[in-house]
Amino acid sequence: MTGRDTGSPMLVQYRALKEAHPGCLLFFRLGDFYEMFFEDAQAAAPALDVALTRRPQSNGVEIPMCGVPAHAVEPYLQKLIRAGFKVAICEQTETPAEARKRGGSKATLQRDVVRVVTPGTLTEDGLLDVRRNNHLAALARVQGRVGLAWLDLSTGTFSTQAIDPADLAGTLAAIEPGELLLPDGVIEAEWAAPVLAEWTERLTPLAQARFDSTTGERRLKTAFGVATLDAFGSFERAELAAAGALLDYVEVTQKGARAFLAPPRRIEAGRTLAIDPASRRNLELLSTLSGERRGSLLAAIDRTVTGAGGRLLAARLASPLADARAIRRRLDRVETLIEHAVLRADLRAALKAVPDLERAVSRLCLGRGGPRDLAAIRQALQQAAVLSDRLSEAAEPLRPLVAPLAGHDALTERLSTHLVDEPPALLREGGFIRPGASAELDEVLALRDDGRQRIIALQTRYQSETGIATLKIRHNNLIGYHIEVGAAHRAKVPAAFVQRQSMANATRFSTAELGELAGALAGAADRAQELERELFDALVEDVRREAARLAVTANALARLDVACGLAELAVEQRLARPEITDDCAFTILQGRHPVVEQALQRDALPFVGNDADLSPDRRLWLLTGPNMAGKSTFLRQNALIAVMAQIGSFVPADHAVIGVVDRLFSRVGAADDLARGRSTFMVEMIETAAILNQAGERSLVILDEIGRGTATYDGLSIAWAVVEHLHDKVRCRGLFATHYHELTALAGRLERLVCRTMMVKEWQGEIRFLHEVGEGGADRSYGVHVARLAGLPRTVLARAEQVLSTLEKGETASAASRLAEDLPLFAALAEPPEPPSPHDTTPTPPPVLARLAEVDPDRLSPREALDVLYELHALQRED
Repeated sequence: MTGRDTGSPMLVQYRALKEAHPGCLLFFRLGDFYEMFFEDAQAAAPALDVALTRRPQSNGVEIPMCGVPAHAVEPYLQKLIRAGFKVAICEQTETPAEARKRGGSKATLQRDVVRVVTPGTLTEDGLLDVRRNNHLAALARVQGRVGLAWLDLSTGTFSTQAIDPADLAGTLAAIEPGELLLPDGVIEAEWAAPVLAEWTERLTPLAQARFDSTTGERRLKTAFGVATLDAFGSFERAELAAAGALLDYVEVTQKGARAFLAPPRRIEAGRTLAIDPASRRNLELLSTLSGERRGSLLAAIDRTVTGAGGRLLAARLASPLADARAIRRRLDRVETLIEHAVLRADLRAALKAVPDLERAVSRLCLGRGGPRDLAAIRQALQQAAVLSDRLSEAAEPLRPLVAPLAGHDALTERLSTHLVDEPPALLREGGFIRPGASAELDEVLALRDDGRQRIIALQTRYQSETGIATLKIRHNNLIGYHIEVGAAHRAKVPAAFVQRQSMANATRFSTAELGELAGALAGAADRAQELERELFDALVEDVRREAARLAVTANALARLDVACGLAELAVEQRLARPEITDDCAFTILQGRHPVVEQALQRDALPFVGNDADLSPDRRLWLLTGPNMAGKSTFLRQNALIAVMAQIGSFVPADHAVIGVVDRLFSRVGAADDLARGRSTFMVEMIETAAILNQAGERSLVILDEIGRGTATYDGLSIAWAVVEHLHDKVRCRGLFATHYHELTALAGRLERLVCRTMMVKEWQGEIRFLHEVGEGGADRSYGVHVARLAGLPRTVLARAEQVLSTLEKGETASAASRLAEDLPLFAALAEPPEPPSPHDTTPTPPPVLARLAEVDPDRLSPREALDVLYELHALQRED
């Protein structure tokens, strides 16, 4: 900071708080605004699109400053967080009256930072996506093992997992943290640097000491009030270190506010389907390649009606199960809801009225909630009771959801009797306690609202008791409420009246009763606000005590919403229940792409289904055929069907048998990574290498056009070797699409490789893509036909057909050389020759060729041969 003015106590206070929170913008509360000064103002003003002004100091130096209104701070916080800033919120911790009482008229208000807002610690609905979790994650490494812990402060969920460093990229992609904590130095570590480079903007390095596993274990025990963590799971030291760092960071950023967190849930290795980041992008599970939700698998299958249900569905898509028994339990639930349409409709109708219970609880526990959060909990619990009653006679798969929905009658009753039907959003607005809930509050409110009537009633009584009809009770700012009696009636004033002020024509009095009433009136508004705050705090404490059980109820509501949504989807889209097995089966009959099919439905177009049989004796398919025939769609749809099945959804197929997939790899499409100096082909090779090194027998691999990014023979060689490796070494279930028709020769040697092709109908030089998968391999790719559909110039198409015809004659090497010599710079722009007229006779050959045709080389002597050569040379020059 520059331009210091040691004579300004407020700026001294500002500097101290700023220095205590390095790396943060300081929102400094001044009245109705949060102000920023010095470099904070210069950084924030352009990011917020607000004016940068100046504040003069006593030494003549002007201080840069800008501000935002405190009552509408959320949009500004959102802009700053998205721009990569962290914000320390500084509030006034005493009133001006308290400051004057403490230090006189010139006392500086006490202020302190009450919260640090970071990307991973957001809780306000206005700063969050209601249908996505916002994870704060921590990464630690202890004794060669890597531990991850992550929580969502807005919902209270808390998880840990011990992973192999090789799986770090895929695990982070599944969690998708809004902020990732890690020890200093890890960013440069060889085992982590390549992965963390993808998360640079979300990293928060901290001191290594905050990742101590022993301290982490102690923090966990203290946070959850237990002597041992055995009830939560058997945590590795790296997990304890990461979890402890999370708890420490939450405490620091929330400034001691008691956040609700569920006990940590340990994710066991191998329980979920591993999907690497490249495959997630290729398959567009949660968002498209352009980052949009629309067009993704999530958008296509989401029929949930609550925010919590939407978040749970997204979480399941990010980490599908790899446990056949657990998957079948989910499918049982969906099937039951499909079979009971009326029940499903009733449940969905009730769920639509369920507010976001877990986020309301979290905000209240953190001290950021308001009356409407209490009302949201009340409504959610009322609907949970309705759902519990409706499910009481349901079939067995749904019964486990009944108990968590019930048992909140006491809290529901308390919230119902204390809260008005439609409370205000903010606590300071007041008026949210229902009349009759508190006798003291009712009296205070009555005094506040009916004070004038009480004064009039007292005046009427005094007039009657004294016989002074002109007696008045009045008020002024000097002596407050008083009784005024005219001079003519002075003798009638009772002795109980105490004289306050004498005037020429009247005398002013007071009574103990009037004094009490006046005092009550003066403090009624403040007292009403104070009482409402006390009642609000008591209700929040009730919620806090029930927070753990409320979290269980919220989870049950979300699970029910997801099950109902998937059942609704299955009916709507004609989905079939997959048979989930523990072997390596993979048989899909008339499978369909869940996203593409719905896009075609909007245009009233049919989707052509196709079979896929990757049984052990035919586990690797080599798929050939032209572009635009549907190869990529076919590849992706089988991967998406596997994902849908393993989240517990019915699938777009007539029939499906799927052995649980442990790892899913997808290499479809081309992309570069120029920022890291990687060409499209380099990216392709890196992703292919990862697949070949990590895939196993229980994996599902889909590969498209491997080797197309380099020279023909190089690419063919690479593709050839990859197919052999997948077949002989990896032995996975796989779909390998290619334009290298030569690879079909491998089917004669690789016993579990089968050839399939995309069917094409050709008629009079035109082709029609049937989008059907047939047996055998393609003998050509129809690339020129696709180019014609794309609108290439006619001259280019004609030349391409000429080149293709020459190459297809089999004299590839020599033909390529001749073609290279016959490609003048503008040859492609020349008009093609006119076809010969049917009446034309055979054209006369050039003189050189005519003379050459007369020569019999076998009869020429060396001398004669030399003479003929000179003769031909002369004819060529004349020609």
